[in-house]
Amino acid sequence: MKARESAMRLKRFTADEMARKVADLEHMIREFDGMASDLDRQIKAEEERTGVRDPAHFAYSTFAKSASQRRDNLKTSADGLRAKLEAALRERDEALEQVARADTTTSHEQLRNRRRSERTAAVLR
Repeated sequence: MKARESAMRLKRFTADEMARKVADLEHMIREFDGMASDLDRQIKAEEERTGVRDPAHFAYSTFAKSASQRRDNLKTSADGLRAKLEAALRERDEALEQVARADTTTSHEQLRNRRRSERTAAVLR
């Protein structure tokens, strides 16, 4: 029984780790999207301030250019994290299914053991 309990504990720990990983990825994606939105606002404000909206124009703000590059990098990173998130969600779901299956098996075993002990107790009376 100890080995089964250890295996269950390990499966639950793995499922919890996967859930934490999913939560971390979701948080990072939200943060990156928020930072990209902030940069968008800053770029628009800079373009309004300078009056030049064409990045190819010689007088286009260097701040707006660098902010655009940072924004694009953040969006690319967020897209990469979304791909990792999909994989992490699948892994988490698989781990949760394993825990559920193991719980079902454990509860069946406990029920069988309880019935055996009840039968044994009834015979001994």
